[in-house]
Amino acid sequence: MTVRVSLLLRLALGAALAVFAGAGAGAGAQTPGQDEMNVVDQPGYQPTPDEEQLAGAYEKQEVFFRTTEGPGTIIIDTKGRFLYLVQGNNRALRYGIGVGREGFTWSGLQKIARKQEWPDWRPPPEMIERQPYLPRFMAGGPGNPLGARAMYLGGTVYRIHGTNQPQTIGHAVSSGCFRLVNDDVVDLYDRVPVGTKVIIRQAVAL
Repeated sequence: MTVRVSLLLRLALGAALAVFAGAGAGAGAQTPGQDEMNVVDQPGYQPTPDEEQLAGAYEKQEVFFRTTEGPGTIIIDTKGRFLYLVQGNNRALRYGIGVGREGFTWSGLQKIARKQEWPDWRPPPEMIERQPYLPRFMAGGPGNPLGARAMYLGGTVYRIHGTNQPQTIGHAVSSGCFRLVNDDVVDLYDRVPVGTKVIIRQAVAL
């Protein structure tokens, strides 16, 4: 009898924990900007001006931001889906971004090694293996998945760049790069020089 009661208690506890975990997962899924977006690249697609207009939290804006980093530093919050350009006096310009999907997230310290207007796109072999229909080369332009500008991070394969898929801002969708709508990436590009310090973090405490 004692063994049976103990078994029933364990089963009841397990069911309760499963319900609790499911409720927590559901709450997380409903948090704006935290979901992974299952989309593929669309080389050649040109979004309309209305599609490129962001609203709400992901619209470029000046925000309160406490940091010991100097003005001009870029801090990327991969969990929040934001890029901060430090202004000093506890202020920063905040841009909405798209980040790497599961398995492609990373963190670290880098610098902008070079900058490029309307960059050409050469999908790496790993991307072509996942999406064999992609072109092996695409010249820069409005339909290019790298968008209007690219800022290359150190000696890595990663970039801060524009996008022709503005609907992906606020989502985990890339292969590790950080994407902004074209108006925002042009604005950022014009504000930061080569050599700018870039800090990539999983989360930022405000």
